[in-house]
Amino acid sequence: MTNLNIGIVQQANTGDRSANLAKSEAGIRKCHADGAQLVVLQELHTGLYFCQTEATEVFEQAEKIPGPSTDFFGAIAKELGVVLVLSLFENRAPGLCHNTAVVIERDGTVAGKYRKMHIPDDPAYYEKFYFTPGDMGFQPIATSVGKLGVLVCWDQWYPEAARLMALAGAEVLIYPTAIGYEIADDAPERGRQRDAWIISQRGHAVANGLPVVAVNRTGFEPDPSSVTDGILFWGSSFITGPQGEFLFQAPQDEEVTQVVTIDRKRTADVRRIWPFFRDRRIDAYGDLLKRWID
Repeated sequence: MTNLNIGIVQQANTGDRSANLAKSEAGIRKCHADGAQLVVLQELHTGLYFCQTEATEVFEQAEKIPGPSTDFFGAIAKELGVVLVLSLFENRAPGLCHNTAVVIERDGTVAGKYRKMHIPDDPAYYEKFYFTPGDMGFQPIATSVGKLGVLVCWDQWYPEAARLMALAGAEVLIYPTAIGYEIADDAPERGRQRDAWIISQRGHAVANGLPVVAVNRTGFEPDPSSVTDGILFWGSSFITGPQGEFLFQAPQDEEVTQVVTIDRKRTADVRRIWPFFRDRRIDAYGDLLKRWID
């Protein structure tokens, strides 16, 4: 399979789980109708981004994997014959939860999962309260459409994560995401934040010679505690080729479905032209395992 048709679903969410699921399902079906073989959903797409506050009752939203969401989306995947990338709040054990991406094979089964490794803890992004750091490493998930290097949101700032996925044979880097502006930020700061987000992931594409798929949510979600003014998620989901070139970029403030074709032969050609893996000095990188070089 030289070409791979990838669909993305950028949506705004509410506190109504059923409505969110219906919206995701409609997006998946639209992508399938447009020829998608793989469809990627955004981070924590079944509900609101609840990490704006620390509230123990939110743990009631966590679910088992396999569980209700994988059953729901598994049935859709099987009916349509598509591979899906989900992002769920995993209830692993009492008091032990993860931010987990799940890949559903086109027969409806769970092909594999990835637990978010880098967990932020910032105003309006109190993820350390809810999520235990992942313990599955950086391993691509093998599917009928290829090896998927699935990472999640905050992971996108770390070149080490992208590199390890690439070294393990990932054919595409995928980032389900929930990121936006704190409403108090002024326009220049908003621009700097969004540009940094895009540049970082385009850099992963270039450095690893791989396409990148970043799927972010859109819309405004208020802070239930009123400590901040809430988050305006900046959308801007995009897909790049292996030289970081945009193949598609969504608007900031609209719900979007889009299917983009990735040419895997071109990925191989780019890696031959820019042989970064050949020229890596693996004998000189030992200090990368240190927290800081004193």
